[in-house]
Amino acid sequence: MALAHAWAELCRHTSRHGSELVLLPEFAFVEPVWEAEAFDPCRWVAALAQSDTGLELLPQLGAAYVVGARPVSIDGRPFNEGFIWTQAGGLTPLRRKFFLPDGPGNWEARWLDKGDAAFPPFHAGTLTFGLNICTELWALETYSAYAEQNVQVILSPRATGAATRAKWLSAGVVAAVRSGAFSVSSNRVDPTGACGGAAWIVSPTGRVLASTTPYAPFATIDIDLTASVAAHDGYPCNVFRQ
Repeated sequence: MALAHAWAELCRHTSRHGSELVLLPEFAFVEPVWEAEAFDPCRWVAALAQSDTGLELLPQLGAAYVVGARPVSIDGRPFNEGFIWTQAGGLTPLRRKFFLPDGPGNWEARWLDKGDAAFPPFHAGTLTFGLNICTELWALETYSAYAEQNVQVILSPRATGAATRAKWLSAGVVAAVRSGAFSVSSNRVDPTGACGGAAWIVSPTGRVLASTTPYAPFATIDIDLTASVAAHDGYPCNVFRQ
């Protein structure tokens, strides 16, 4: 019921704001199976079914592009796979999550296989973006390459706790400044606080342009992508360019 209500509210938000691109949280339609230490094949199959059912709802957002991360099985192996959905072409897989946490409350390495070590640029129309899924925001080594490839936005679906809100936002700010791109992240929310850190939109200069709260759970703004051009040529990006 909570998911259905949140989805309806999100659809109203995207319709009211004319959102062109929507970033969903990590495993948006799936229960947090990674909170269990032991992999459960039955729960994994159920998660795949939940995700497939949820993805059928994406046209309701009315957006040209939707990006997120979903559970998939490929040749019997479980992965966390990024995707982009478009009105014209449907769902297209992106890269699979490579850096997987393995600790209490977040046993992803026991539920998932490692995906793609490469972090290439992707495209949504004229927008060039990178995809760093949750923990991969801390993959600081990816940001120089993004600056070199003129990536304009780093998209980061997450599932992080309310207690670590400040720490994760600091990672988003570093991602933006270090890559010369906008940092945009969307996070799951759980009543227990296991998930619920803020989502954000951060400018290439590190300015927080928008963030979510329990009272304002969605954020949409217009951004000027040319801001990333100046940032790529300025400090600190110019120090690390090859």
